[in-house]
Amino acid sequence: QEQMVESGGGLVQPGGSLRLSCAGSGFRFDDYSIGWFRQAPGKTREAVVCISSDDRLAYYGDAVKDRLSIWVDAAKNSLGLHMKDLRAGDTAVYYCAATQTCHLVTSEPTFWGQGTQVTVAT
Repeated sequence: QEQMVESGGGLVQPGGSLRLSCAGSGFRFDDYSIGWFRQAPGKTREAVVCISSDDRLAYYGDAVKDRLSIWVDAAKNSLGLHMKDLRAGDTAVYYCAATQTCHLVTSEPTFWGQGTQVTVAT
């Protein structure tokens, strides 16, 4: 059975950084575009970053593109995210996801995890 499990969320002070991890099973990362999206209370899903299966390039959401890095270990079906200079607006539940194309990472992910809460506050 296909599964994705996130870890690494928590409470972070403004200006701090965090690392999120994702482990996938039951499918091959190489067969999908892989990335992260987030959802804050009362807001729609927002794409954070996605690595395309077509060109293996990373596509970043406008709100975070200068503050994060992503890595993928396809052999281990694992995915990671490092974000820095965190702000209150980054508070959300973060989900890792596999999708047919990065354009669909928020609207039609094929597989996604339960999410991990990130709270940026003093």
